[in-house]
Amino acid sequence: MDQKDFFQHESAYVDKGCAIGKGTKIWHFSHIMPNCKIGQNCNIGQNVVISPQVILGNNVKIQNNVSVYTGVVCEDDVFLGPSMVFTNVINPRSAVNRRNQYATTKVGKGASIGANATIVCGHDIGAYAFIGAGAVVTKSVPSFALLVGNPAKQIGWMSEFGHRLKFNADNIAVCPESAQEYVLEAGSVRRIK
Repeated sequence: MDQKDFFQHESAYVDKGCAIGKGTKIWHFSHIMPNCKIGQNCNIGQNVVISPQVILGNNVKIQNNVSVYTGVVCEDDVFLGPSMVFTNVINPRSAVNRRNQYATTKVGKGASIGANATIVCGHDIGAYAFIGAGAVVTKSVPSFALLVGNPAKQIGWMSEFGHRLKFNADNIAVCPESAQEYVLEAGSVRRIK
């Protein structure tokens, strides 16, 4: 780790064996545990815990008070809202050591997870999915899906720019900000332009 390539607030801890990309910022009272891989230009807010062996891509934004536990992989451009949390064991018990039973959770490129949301381990979040504030995700989420509630339910689809998509009779939608076009086919969305 080259201390000159990233910013670490004096109150933050970065344990040995971590690889941290150029331009990343680690803010007050955060703890990056051993053997994490953190990409370039990430922003890790105040009071964030990143457990051992977590992998973050480039340009990942983690807001204050987030716990990212072992088994989580976030691809590029992921947004983790304030106080959201991942789990990593399905059936935790204080008296039972389950460290070798951590489930994996992959968060796809460009996905956003809202404030106070909970992602139950072993359920992947697709690229550009949007998880609303306070949602509790108990199953895998398709790319571009919009989920809200507890348990989280899909209520629509989102563009790469974070706008709800409105599909016409031909199952085509246009993002109002980017003018990108999307098609809805067989229960999934993909960008076509």
